[in-house]
Amino acid sequence: MSDYVIETRGLTKTYGEQNSVSNLSIHVRKGRIYGLLGRNGAGKTTTMRMLLGLTAPSSGDVKIFGKPLRGNEKNILPRIGSLIESPGFYPNLTGTENLRIFADLRGLKSPKYIKGALEVVNLPYRDKKLFSQYSLGMKQRLAIALAVMHNPELLILDEPINGLDPIGIAEVRGFIRELCDATGKTILISSHILSEISLLADDIGIIDHGVLLEEESLKELEAKNGKYFRFTVSNAALAANLLQSKLGIQNVQVDSANELTVRDLRLDTGAAVRLFVDAGLSVSDAHLYEDTLEDYFKQVTGGEGIA
Repeated sequence: MSDYVIETRGLTKTYGEQNSVSNLSIHVRKGRIYGLLGRNGAGKTTTMRMLLGLTAPSSGDVKIFGKPLRGNEKNILPRIGSLIESPGFYPNLTGTENLRIFADLRGLKSPKYIKGALEVVNLPYRDKKLFSQYSLGMKQRLAIALAVMHNPELLILDEPINGLDPIGIAEVRGFIRELCDATGKTILISSHILSEISLLADDIGIIDHGVLLEEESLKELEAKNGKYFRFTVSNAALAANLLQSKLGIQNVQVDSANELTVRDLRLDTGAAVRLFVDAGLSVSDAHLYEDTLEDYFKQVTGGEGIA
């Protein structure tokens, strides 16, 4: 049996002549938080809508819990909690009263479902405050309470921290992490906020213009970054050859005629400079740098970073 709770293959959604999502293949592992990271308009929401059967794909396959979504919706969808767009809460009712309406629709007769969901998101049970009086953060927490009220195995949350203040973001991040760690829920979360995804997710998929550019664990992505040496010399190709043949240095990249990058941290910078000079090369710059995840995002997308 597959370890993937969500698995897509070649998932594509076309509107007219434009691909909103193109040949997307993602793999969400059980009991982990998967962060779908991309700018606004990158195709995150369309992807999530296809995973929930709200939008029909133009082509490609979706498997959830190891079974094709198409034809198995009645068995699969009740096991999923989702937040894609703001639910239609009644402004003249309290949070508890709003959840009671949805609980009745889902056949959840016991008050424990409502009380438990509100406790998860740190909202009071049977409070007198009307939904219209809620702050944006409280409204977002109530929406997540609705998503978890029936104790689903899988959560699909589209931009759940969007519009929240720093305190609200930290609170939402905390209980999403707790849901995964304490109850073993699998969570797919989208965001355009790189710093938050890096604090929350176990695995990350980077999507840009509907195309999945990278899909790896956070640890693997972090390992791709880190410290590296950058040299500016009169002949970068010759310098790279010298490092490899004379010093046994690996992972040497020639960036231009005069620049090269070395990610092998065994390198002794002084020894490298002496080697270059002895070979008749001029060295105008030698620096140690350190990449961040934002630098890496810029590199793979070929554009500006995310907030």
